[in-house]
Amino acid sequence: MKDELFNQLVDSIQEAVEIQQGTKEPSRKFVYSPVDVKAIRKKLKYSQSQFAMMIGVSLRTLQNWEQGRRHPDGPAQALLRVVEKEPEAVKKALTV
Repeated sequence: MKDELFNQLVDSIQEAVEIQQGTKEPSRKFVYSPVDVKAIRKKLKYSQSQFAMMIGVSLRTLQNWEQGRRHPDGPAQALLRVVEKEPEAVKKALTV
């Protein structure tokens, strides 16, 4: 059993190297479309400072996202997607 698992590991590493070198296509790809932070904020009719405060990021971070210099990732992207789909629920939950 150990030899079988080791061989599977070696095969997967070789496959990863081939994918990295471009000689093999990955079996699946994940493509995430960027969220339009500015459109989400404008839909809520919030100023940049109001929206930044609501979602818990600095004004500078929000400006960088809106101007395309940076992109939200991880929890911030998830939160923005929720704000996009359920703005009233998020406003209610996050506004003090």
